[in-house]
Amino acid sequence: MHTHTGQHRSRQELKLCHKCGAAWVSQHRFPGRTETCANCGYDLHCCLNCKLYDAHAPNQCKSPTTELVLDKEKGNFCDEFDFADDRGPAKRDAGYERSKDTWKKLFDDA
Repeated sequence: MHTHTGQHRSRQELKLCHKCGAAWVSQHRFPGRTETCANCGYDLHCCLNCKLYDAHAPNQCKSPTTELVLDKEKGNFCDEFDFADDRGPAKRDAGYERSKDTWKKLFDDA
């Protein structure tokens, strides 16, 4: 029997960029507020990478104590951030994109 040694994360433990799906590799538990994906450059410490993100919850967050964050894909100062396991582009909620487009149409064209 061959045993693999070294640092290996199971598929369930992977921390993936919400935008491109690239794995985040670090010795830290969470990315810093300004840390970006090495592959696509998008912010990692953002709502769309958080376990608490829920497009159907108030403020799109499962935590009742979190302050409102308007841009869910931008870095933020949330102390409750908990990097979601295995949330790449395939798991991103399509409703977020529709909501964002509607918001832009309503307020950017004014």
